Amino acid sequence: MPVMEPIRDLAILEDFKERLQTWNMRNWMFFVLGINTGLRVSDILPIKVKNVLGTHILLTEKKTSKRRRILINPKLRADIDYYLACYDWLTEEDYLFASQATGKPITTVQAYRILRQIADIMGLESIGTHTMRKTFGYHFYQRTKDIATLQLLLNHSTQRMTMLYIGLIQDTMDESMSDFHL
Repeated sequence: MPVMEPIRDLAILEDFKERLQTWNMRNWMFFVLGINTGLRVSDILPIKVKNVLGTHILLTEKKTSKRRRILINPKLRADIDYYLACYDWLTEEDYLFASQATGKPITTVQAYRILRQIADIMGLESIGTHTMRKTFGYHFYQRTKDIATLQLLLNHSTQRMTMLYIGLIQDTMDESMSDFHL
């Protein structure tokens, strides 16, 4: 299985979001929530409307069983409110990313297909559901240079793991080798 990469280029990231929004609001919100929280897809899909009505998203991570409290910043709050206004029939008990057929959360396979469909149209490789979490991590680090906080946010055991995860080590090696010639 190929290694998923973050979307590093902000223009490509915006294009990706716009294409999702034009195609389907649910799919757009799924991606926007993923790239703004750093949550794993397995933690995003079961979120209910009631979980995003306050100032924080409260959940227990599936992988680690750890309780998480994620701030909904003003821009993400505006996106969530816009989404909920578009889907004003949703109740607090409804899943935020429900399948139209079942009313239950879309599957991780369906989430992958959604992202791959846009990635294929855009000619992007190494894009999958982990791309959202890695994109969050990459851009958080680029803005803050705070690897210690990012490590906590991603719940990694070491800073090196975090750097590997978001592609910083590979970026550094590529940059070092780009002008190297004997």
